[in-house]
Amino acid sequence: MNASSDEDNFLYELKIEVEAEISLVEASRPEEEAELPVTDWLFDPTEAEREQVALRGLLDAVEALEEDSIPDDRQA
Repeated sequence: MNASSDEDNFLYELKIEVEAEISLVEASRPEEEAELPVTDWLFDPTEAEREQVALRGLLDAVEALEEDSIPDDRQA
């Protein structure tokens, strides 16, 4: 296995992990949690939204790296 394959596998696995984390954050429904009294919160909804934004940024970065790792046949 060459370095490019290792990197591709790593990016693929990272992408799956990040997508799973995003699904968990979305399933927690932070917008509904925010409507409850603070004493009933199981987590801070603002922190969940921050985490979701950060995860989406990480997912975008992984996707950009995946695109960069695709060989460009047009180059001579």
